[in-house]
Amino acid sequence: MLNQDSQFSILQTLEQSLHYLQRDLVNKLRMSLNKANYRLNSLIDKGLVKVRNLKNSHNKTQYTYLLTLQSISKKSELTTQFLQGKTEQLKQRVRR
Repeated sequence: MLNQDSQFSILQTLEQSLHYLQRDLVNKLRMSLNKANYRLNSLIDKGLVKVRNLKNSHNKTQYTYLLTLQSISKKSELTTQFLQGKTEQLKQRVRR
């Protein structure tokens, strides 16, 4: 299972470009290809990312990853949870 930071970072990166190849994602997030593959498959299984073959590619195993409407909602949810957590941390520091 992916942690929220991993989900958010992948969704945020995919949001920056209409079409990201797995190698692009690996370079951008500085993770191994196996780790990126595992995380992407988890997001695909959840319906947060769609996979498409590149039709004009000579390499038919080359895919592009696209966000779904559900992933935009999930990204907003993760952002809200992150901000709530940070707010709670600040409140606890102020109480001390």
